[in-house]
Amino acid sequence: MSPGNKILLVIATSLLVPASLQAASETETETLYQQHCASCHGADRLGGMGPALLPENLSRLKKPQAEDAIRHGRPATQMPAFDDVLDDASVTALAEYIYQPPATTPTWEKADITDSHLLPHPAGTLPGQPAYDADMMNLFLVVELGDHHVTLLDGDTMEPIHRFASRYALHGGPKYSPDGRFVYFGSRDGWITKYDLYNLKVTAEVRAGINMRNIAVSADGKYVLAANYLPHTLVLFDAENLELMEIIPVESGEETSRVSAVYAAPPRNSFIAALKDIPEAWEITVENDAAEVRRMQTDTWLDDFFFDPGYDHVIGAARDGEHGLVINLDTGNTVAELPLPGMPHLGSGITWEYEGRRVMATPHFRTGAVSIIDMDNWEVIKTLETEGPGFFMRSHENSRYAWVDVFFGPNKDKVHVIDKQSLEIVKTLQPAPGKVAAHVEFDRYGEKLLLSVWDEDGAVIVYDADTLEELKRLPMNKPSGKYNVWNKIHYEEGTSH
Repeated sequence: MSPGNKILLVIATSLLVPASLQAASETETETLYQQHCASCHGADRLGGMGPALLPENLSRLKKPQAEDAIRHGRPATQMPAFDDVLDDASVTALAEYIYQPPATTPTWEKADITDSHLLPHPAGTLPGQPAYDADMMNLFLVVELGDHHVTLLDGDTMEPIHRFASRYALHGGPKYSPDGRFVYFGSRDGWITKYDLYNLKVTAEVRAGINMRNIAVSADGKYVLAANYLPHTLVLFDAENLELMEIIPVESGEETSRVSAVYAAPPRNSFIAALKDIPEAWEITVENDAAEVRRMQTDTWLDDFFFDPGYDHVIGAARDGEHGLVINLDTGNTVAELPLPGMPHLGSGITWEYEGRRVMATPHFRTGAVSIIDMDNWEVIKTLETEGPGFFMRSHENSRYAWVDVFFGPNKDKVHVIDKQSLEIVKTLQPAPGKVAAHVEFDRYGEKLLLSVWDEDGAVIVYDADTLEELKRLPMNKPSGKYNVWNKIHYEEGTSH
């Protein structure tokens, strides 16, 4: 009997066989992993050439997809196919194995971070002028999740300039340096990559943690702060070459916490961190190259943040999915509570001027609605019904429309267009029936916009922002986020920050 069939037999009769035989099954699976997977994914499953294979890192990959990747490999990656080496039982056993937590919680400490540091092109070694002709402020980066690549797009011609490989599962959106020359990517596996858009080269990389949520770049461009799920840390780097500056344990008394996200707050010259397991929000400032933490107590755990334009207030989504809290960032006090049933996706919220006042709008994860909120009195002035729960909402200061997708549920192939003055849905598009339509991003002028058909046989669709007519389609492999340089570095009101 082959090793794989032995594993299947042990699993099928696990209630009848002795514990010693069950242990043998685990040992055999461990042997299979070390023989076929460890060279790329690490003996401890923390990753290497390939991504980490831990439950938290595999949250975007279902077990059947993992089995398919083991059998058939992954196109455009170094993941080979094992269908001629492993039988079905062995493939199933390996897939089950990588979704189980390790016996001991893995660590990622100072030596691990510094040992991971890579400098293929240190600061100052590459030319200071772009190697191609384009409006460098109207570039887009399109993240293609299907094969872990990024496409650099000319926002004037809407034609690709370059396409390059990324780390596995980019997460949280790339962040630009203040001058727009460099972009910083954060991956689910904890890798931070600094990329030179002038010379189309990686300049530096470092691994900040085992499972990372996102990164933020300070307003002056000097620092990068990473938010980790595992370990429970914030990690500060010098932005120039991604050299480690400080590891900040995220703890309160004996409690430690995962970090949901970290954001730059430019007017405050600080960072704001949302914590997953401690009812606090943190403001981090860097003085004399050292981080100082200011803690703001909250009434509950907050999972997502949105900021008013002046960064005077932060709006957090409560864990219960039913309401939001408004916190004054100067005092740290909660000044309002918002009724937001259905778990708002505040990280995708946008603002605009409506009848002489500023409003914000947010889609919801669990209900088909968009909430529109008066930011003077923090009251919900309207709730728009949509055809399903949404994920992303986008607009532009120069556009009269806001766009929101219907990311979850049977109508995931639709997207709504909202008139920002009538506060009504004026058009519903279905660009690719049966395929997810998601995530709009405008060009720097608000004249054109991009929409993703979120599928491996997908596309980025270019629309006229005024007439709402489709202009062209660019085939891409599961394109997700699209990020315009100008909008991001100028904190355009219609895009996420």
